[in-house]
Amino acid sequence: MLKKTMLGLSIFITSLAAQANDTLPSKQQQQQCEDFTNVEIRKLRSKESLNLCQFKNRPLLIVNTASNCGFTSQFEGLEKVHQQYKDKGLVVLGFPSDDFFQEENDEKDIAKVCFINYGVTFTMFTTSEVRGSDANPIFKHLNAQTSSPNWNFYKYLVSADRKTIKRFNSKVAPNSKELIDAIENTLLIN
Repeated sequence: MLKKTMLGLSIFITSLAAQANDTLPSKQQQQQCEDFTNVEIRKLRSKESLNLCQFKNRPLLIVNTASNCGFTSQFEGLEKVHQQYKDKGLVVLGFPSDDFFQEENDEKDIAKVCFINYGVTFTMFTTSEVRGSDANPIFKHLNAQTSSPNWNFYKYLVSADRKTIKRFNSKVAPNSKELIDAIENTLLIN
């Protein structure tokens, strides 16, 4: 039991360190971002907020997540996609949401599912709305350009120039040929 706890703690600390080591842009770079990503959002279980402009000129895979969903195991596939494509420029961003009543109430419990249970090292943000008038600014834009997620684990692939957004529903697994082909095509365009 102690070994399992220590392993879980080690994974959690490693994921926090990976998130802390993300390269932060200068204030000048942030001011040059004039698209929908010019917003500050607080990271999950952290006091730190990120301006998503730091990912300027990089394609994004944005996902609305939940800890208690039949698709929660997709965290594993999302982490594999993150590991496979991060050095090629892809940025995976997770947005926990309780819009479908399947998210934990406490951030520490959400963090446990993400960081300990699934070993997530890609950036996860604090819980927010992803549908309707209260949707966070990122999802307001995504929803206006495509449509709102109908369930947890909808995936939005955003081109580096922010002009193209492709929406994938929950049933499209992170390692599916459909999504991998789209990611690779997006990376080729850049």
